[in-house]
Amino acid sequence: MRRVILTALAVIGTGTALTLALPSSDAAPATALIDPAEAEAALARATREGKLADARAQKLTAEAEAATEAAEKTASEAAALAARIQQAEAGIEAARARLAIAKDQRARLTARLAAKQAPTARLAAALQTAARRPLALAALQPGSLEDVVHVRAVMASAVPQIRARTAALRADLDRGRALEAQASAALEQLRSGESELLQRRSALAALEQQQRLASRTTRAAALREAERALALAEEARDLDGLVGKLGEVAALRDELAALPGPVLRPADLSAALPPEPAPAPSASAPPPADFQLPVQGRTLVGFGAKRASGLASTGLTLAPAPQAQVVAPARGRVAFAGAYRGFGRIVIIEHPGGWTSLVTGLERVDVAVGDAVIGGSPVGRAAGGASPVTIELRRDGKPVNPLQYLR
Repeated sequence: MRRVILTALAVIGTGTALTLALPSSDAAPATALIDPAEAEAALARATREGKLADARAQKLTAEAEAATEAAEKTASEAAALAARIQQAEAGIEAARARLAIAKDQRARLTARLAAKQAPTARLAAALQTAARRPLALAALQPGSLEDVVHVRAVMASAVPQIRARTAALRADLDRGRALEAQASAALEQLRSGESELLQRRSALAALEQQQRLASRTTRAAALREAERALALAEEARDLDGLVGKLGEVAALRDELAALPGPVLRPADLSAALPPEPAPAPSASAPPPADFQLPVQGRTLVGFGAKRASGLASTGLTLAPAPQAQVVAPARGRVAFAGAYRGFGRIVIIEHPGGWTSLVTGLERVDVAVGDAVIGGSPVGRAAGGASPVTIELRRDGKPVNPLQYLR
């Protein structure tokens, strides 16, 4: 019987030792983890956004290589770098989600193992007490040898059950080691992504510095336009009023650009002047090509949803990561860039055909009034945290749902 008890102890001891050998997790990264309840959705969203950013980066890189004009080439290069930055941000978000999922599963497994270990530990203690009792003393205790035979039979039938339970325990421990490996890999990916993000931001900053040096000749004109935009901002009562005034200025600028050139003096002054061309019928202008959201992040408020004020939302409110890259939604001209009345720093971009996009909640703005941008051009950084970013798309001054124009 003593041999049977020792066999049972060996089986239990293996499971107990493995339970105590469950490795502790690595040090937590500087970046805060995602709530486990939201980690699966965050992982799916970050994976999708990373693929889209990679596709944009490849397309913009090809456009930069094919560009013949220096300005267009530089703009495409900057937009490609911004897309690579957004790809790195999505990779960091995905790594954070994987790390949160692995740690949550590991915590649940540890709790389950602790619950399984308690009865096993009590059985091991009882068996150890029985194993330490001398065999001669067992023979002298009251009872017949038939009782000893019965105990031996019971123990012999219990050992397979103990083996089965400890086998399941060892499987759980192997799962714990696999989860620990997943957490370590996610943590390494997170650190690698943060290092890559810093490198790409440095490259973009160097390229933007080159762009600023190249545009010194037009700085005076840009300053005059910026002053006019600030004057309009002071006159406007609210953000809608500012967009409206900027739209009026844009319409006037388009009308002036569409005016015909001066008519040459006719040789015969008595001849009648040629008739003015009839105005072209107004056609429905298409939406901006390759429209995209300016920043990656979870949607907080959708278009048309009720806000805290009770009014319907006229755009999308997104929750980006801190210092996330913000880009131009589409090709156009910067009509306003700077701080405005409780909306943080904002950027208003005029697109052809009476379309306007408005981005609010920026911490830093990297464009100036009058700048020409392409879709994906870097325009600034998001503050993140409790400061969301809002994107509005307007057609002839009226808000429309940006999601229906995403490519």
